[in-house]
Amino acid sequence: MHFSEQTGEKFEKQLINSQEDLWRIFRIMAEFVEGFETMAKIKPSIIIFGSARIKEGNKYYELARETAKNLCEKGFGIITGGGPGIMEAGNRGAKEAGGSSTGVCIQLPLEEEPNKYIDKDKKLLFRYFFVRKVMFFKYSQGYIAFPGGFGTMDELFEALTLMQTKKTSRVPIILFGSEFWKPLENWMKESLISLGYINEHDLSLFKIVDTPEDAANAIEEFHKGKQFKANF
Repeated sequence: MHFSEQTGEKFEKQLINSQEDLWRIFRIMAEFVEGFETMAKIKPSIIIFGSARIKEGNKYYELARETAKNLCEKGFGIITGGGPGIMEAGNRGAKEAGGSSTGVCIQLPLEEEPNKYIDKDKKLLFRYFFVRKVMFFKYSQGYIAFPGGFGTMDELFEALTLMQTKKTSRVPIILFGSEFWKPLENWMKESLISLGYINEHDLSLFKIVDTPEDAANAIEEFHKGKQFKANF
């Protein structure tokens, strides 16, 4: 193959990649537009998140379900990632209480279908994690994190970082289950604070609770007398 032929093939591949990137930009824009249009219409809502692997009958499934009911009875809606486990429990509790039940779902190769407790007009399906997370962080009036894995930790620490750096408005972050979250808080005190990586005041960004009533009351108390608005 001559040099000119090699150059031509290389240019053709670059052109194809450039076109693919351009279409990807349009897909991303479309997801943002659909997400903003839908999420802007929902009532003030709280995100409930945690492990997708927790099954019905597990104590945290039932506690998440009860927490969602308590929040809806106080006038809040519920947002989840739309999947199984804790997400299903949150949407289920909202549905059972007659509240607003939103699912901000993600396309994953091995993920199950969105759970059946999401309101039909509040079901969103995203291809990109970062677009989905913008919807969480822009429209949530609070976060309740139940025990979970990498995804739970990712969402929790991004929320903490955004509030610590004042990139979003301050809203309550509730960690449900002291047996699960206390060791993490202790590690923050023993390592992050002692090494100067965070300030002691940063621990006030979250609160650990063990009952649905305490979780819902903490959210309600924070917002008493305040006006609801998007976080950025």
